[in-house]
Amino acid sequence: MENKNNVLNIENLSVEFHVDGEIAKSVTDVNIHLAEGTTLGLVGETGAGKTTTALAALNLIQCPPGVIKADKVEVCGNDMLTLKQHELEHVRGKDISMIFQDPMTSLNPVFDVGTQIQESILLHEKLSKEEAWEKAMEMLELVGIPRERGHEYPHQFSGGMKQRVVIAIALACTPKILIADEPTTALDVTIQAQVLEMMKDLRDKYGTAMIMITHDLGIVAESCDYVAVMYAGRIIEYGTLDEIFNNTRHPYTEGLFNSLPNINNRVGKLKPIPGMMPDPRAIPEGCAFADRCPYATENCTKKVPETLKVNDDHTVACSRYNEPDFMIERSKAK
Repeated sequence: MENKNNVLNIENLSVEFHVDGEIAKSVTDVNIHLAEGTTLGLVGETGAGKTTTALAALNLIQCPPGVIKADKVEVCGNDMLTLKQHELEHVRGKDISMIFQDPMTSLNPVFDVGTQIQESILLHEKLSKEEAWEKAMEMLELVGIPRERGHEYPHQFSGGMKQRVVIAIALACTPKILIADEPTTALDVTIQAQVLEMMKDLRDKYGTAMIMITHDLGIVAESCDYVAVMYAGRIIEYGTLDEIFNNTRHPYTEGLFNSLPNINNRVGKLKPIPGMMPDPRAIPEGCAFADRCPYATENCTKKVPETLKVNDDHTVACSRYNEPDFMIERSKAK
């Protein structure tokens, strides 16, 4: 819900890619409102549109072939779709930053890591090179890397250390919004925990709003206040962490939880969601999840479900949600 404390307002965002005469609908009618100091988990399978949504928020979709349509994409009061390129460069990094998915390719191999952090600080803050370097070293120490390593190059760091450097760059100018795209991918479990804990500490210290893009529901449970579940480019369920985990309403969200191992039933079999997400070039006419949904009826294939209100903290886009026997049917299937 939009209010004066929001640092990010996205309304009716759609992103299409026009390639070889075909149109791929990557994101459709997405709405996100993020308040200062809160964390939103953006969850879904690969190809659901999570990263594309984040890139659109920074106006980083290449056009052509990409086309962004929205009623509003507003970052800290800035209309991201009307700003000129030099204006966008001042918003990115200062008001909104992104930790990209692969730390191995996010760093420039020909510059030492200190210079890469310093570059962002020089762009956004009125500091001398010496002052910017000192702040860059402070950022390195903040993410747990000794300042003595500031003159070293990316190839001299492990995967976990590279991720910390990328986080240091993203946080160098204390942005009001941080988007973390699979920030713990390819990291071992111990380093994952350290990186997540560090990000939570930084959020608490600076009041940074965060979007955590992930398919790992464990990370969501540890880090997020709100959860948006995406499927085939749409947000099909949205709510507080407690509502999504303990009052699940959409069959797809239910399927995500059912496909996780149960620590209390180690011999029980996992229940994977059958089938595959539809090709974005051929999204079905009705509910995109209908051909994988165990509760789908003929009506589900004819009309795109409306987003319905479960309560003040919870919405769901399911054609059968209001049917009296739907919850009974679901409980019998479990």
